Amino acid sequence: MDIDEAIILTQDRLAQEGQTMGDLIGHFRSKVSPVLVGEPEWQRIVECAGGLPIILGALPFGFELPLHDPRPQADLGVSLASGTATAGFFHAAAGTDETARIVTRLFGQMDAANSRLREIVGPKLMLEFDIGSAGEGGRPLPGVFLRPGERPIIGASGQVDDVDVVVDALVSSVGWESNEAERRQVQRAYFAQPEDTRLDSFGVFPSRERAVRLAVMGFKSQQETCTYLEEAGWPGDLSTVRGVMSRFRRRANIVRSGANIDVREDGLGPTLGLTLIVKQRYTKDSRYWLDGLTDWDPFLGALGEEEIVVLDKLAALADWASTPTPLFGRAGRYVLLRGIHHIKLVIADGALRQAKAYVFLVLSAAVT
Repeated sequence: MDIDEAIILTQDRLAQEGQTMGDLIGHFRSKVSPVLVGEPEWQRIVECAGGLPIILGALPFGFELPLHDPRPQADLGVSLASGTATAGFFHAAAGTDETARIVTRLFGQMDAANSRLREIVGPKLMLEFDIGSAGEGGRPLPGVFLRPGERPIIGASGQVDDVDVVVDALVSSVGWESNEAERRQVQRAYFAQPEDTRLDSFGVFPSRERAVRLAVMGFKSQQETCTYLEEAGWPGDLSTVRGVMSRFRRRANIVRSGANIDVREDGLGPTLGLTLIVKQRYTKDSRYWLDGLTDWDPFLGALGEEEIVVLDKLAALADWASTPTPLFGRAGRYVLLRGIHHIKLVIADGALRQAKAYVFLVLSAAVT
């Protein structure tokens, strides 16, 4: 059974378990430490997920956990794919729901004849819901992300047209007008990439100040990272970046690094997301979602030496990764995988200000 068949089988099974992702996520409360997500905060996640179809659980989903913040809160991330029953749900809701309209616009571009967007990113997109980070106020629209998994966008490979296609799709999906100055700044960020790096994801946050979030991954050294930031026009303090990277390289085996930058029409924003990679993940790898139980231990130990990190949260995070775990529902047997996808260090105002862990769950009914 290939992965697409496994997803369809899992969707069919999940449709018999309940109606919404809130129904599904509610079952995982015992697997998430209250140190990471408190009970009121968990209920807010379940409430948000209650507006999403349960069949989204057939694709990876997970949480953004702020390790610098003592409050036990989290944001929610989900994956969607066009050409599945998921698309029908969002199409039906597009008349009254802005998130559904955004998703439907992107799916429409992916499903169009000879779609260049689909050739680059495939049929999938991701939504990131600000729940804990949004506070008690209104519910903002989710961030929308695309990953060039089908045709990776590599530095120094002349793929600026691919960059434009993905950015134009995201910008139009959230109702923003095309902006030539912004486009030039995105192109500058791409042209500054050295070879053997890749543009791993593109994102926009329709409820925040306008910017295009780029994740550039695969830098081989501290110097290569800093040279890229300088050439791309990042206005922050490079000595801070060097200091953070040097500290972590002394403590753990960092194989590559990545930079998350916000591209605006007037240049790059001042905040930098730094990803120090201890495990390379490649989209087409069949073992992409498999973590060893101790893969992250050296990095978590290194992170624990930073003053901003809440140590109780770090200890709880160390228990997150699991071996494949069998689960039993009304519709049959499933296997659950849990792991840490990446940890982002946020640099702003000349210092390391935040550390965020991005953890995932993968559920499959394709049990052999």
